[in-house]
Amino acid sequence: MVEKPGDPRLGMQRQVGLAVADGTQRVVIGLVVSAVLAVIKLGTGVAGASYALIADGVESTFDVFSGLLVWGGLRAGGSPPNTEYPYGQGRAEQVAGLAIAAMLLSGAIGIAAGAIRGIVVPHGGPASFTLPVLAVVVVVKEAMYRFLDSGGRTIGSGALRADAWHHRSDALTSMAAFVGISVALVGGEGFETADDWAALLACGVIAWNGTKLFRASIRDVLDAAAPPEIIAEVRRIAEKVPGVTGIDDLRVRRSGLVWFVDIHVEVDGSRSVREGHEIAHHVQDRLVESDFPISDALVHIEPAKVSPEPSETGAGSV
Repeated sequence: MVEKPGDPRLGMQRQVGLAVADGTQRVVIGLVVSAVLAVIKLGTGVAGASYALIADGVESTFDVFSGLLVWGGLRAGGSPPNTEYPYGQGRAEQVAGLAIAAMLLSGAIGIAAGAIRGIVVPHGGPASFTLPVLAVVVVVKEAMYRFLDSGGRTIGSGALRADAWHHRSDALTSMAAFVGISVALVGGEGFETADDWAALLACGVIAWNGTKLFRASIRDVLDAAAPPEIIAEVRRIAEKVPGVTGIDDLRVRRSGLVWFVDIHVEVDGSRSVREGHEIAHHVQDRLVESDFPISDALVHIEPAKVSPEPSETGAGSV
């Protein structure tokens, strides 16, 4: 269906554009913060002989790459439908979320492998000057997590929320390193591997959340059903349109930042084709204009089911 001036879908597209602009701005801020912290942590980790801090710096470099993925996914996912992509490119945002979740899992495995190697192969204890750096990193990274996660919740971006978890995983590994290094410094000889054990523990938390984010992203990519509360609200909106007597079938799927609806509505079978067509347009407009980010709705009109006459069912027969 060709969009025309006054088409509510144009308004939805403008809203998506604003959401993408907000999301990409947050991602760029995250990119800058991650790049600066990666350099600081890698340098301090090498100078202070802390594997946990070096691993933390590597994790921050992953944050830079994941941020670039989210930036590209949001830009592509927010582009309007065209002849080549009639449904838009919303899947790009979901694919980016899937890739970031996979990076979280691979990062957790890599850090765990390094931590185990540090436990098996004896090494010297970390330097005390690494602690203030880690304290600052924990605060900054947790702030970045909250900043990006709130943006992801506001615009409904799974990729942005996955990127937020990249920052929280960084905060977790930094916190684990802080505790481990503190134990190593206080305990002295025999406690040199405390920061490795701490990094290993943090990897478990990162892997758990990476798995959750991966499952959520793959559900969207495979067109899993929308949450029951969204389906119920879409049904309620459609049923309130004058002329609609019932809902025969309803499917709602997610594509990036928006939802697409396929709905079969029942109308009085004696109405003309033109009247049914107008009712379908009213249903579509009400759904696109609702509070949900519905990009488009495909409305199919069906005649309302008529209860059979008693004589047809055999009721009253001898």
